[in-house]
Amino acid sequence: MISIAAELAAMHPQTLRLYERRGLVQPQRSAKNTRLYSLADVDRLQRIQELTELGLNLAGVERVLALESQMALMRAQMDLLEAELARAADDLRDRVRQVERSLRHDLVPASHMAVVRIGKRRR
Repeated sequence: MISIAAELAAMHPQTLRLYERRGLVQPQRSAKNTRLYSLADVDRLQRIQELTELGLNLAGVERVLALESQMALMRAQMDLLEAELARAADDLRDRVRQVERSLRHDLVPASHMAVVRIGKRRR
């Protein structure tokens, strides 16, 4: 509820209502239309408070939160791509080993071979 969330975030309930109007937080609603804040909402409120204490206005806070959200998505995408790249590298190494094993029967060590010239010698 708003009173508990306000207490946890050390804010006035009216501030939470303002942040909701600005779209900074979006609490769930009960059947009776009561605001229900999650722990993630409270964490977000505390982050907003940190940013405003640093001197940012609400427009700046909105932008920072949007950029942080975008960065988190990009970080997750990068992690997925890195995992995919690691799998592809493993697959490639396995394929190279398979090719190397298949060619070993056809190779003869150079130390056991003699070089023989065929044809006329040039002077």
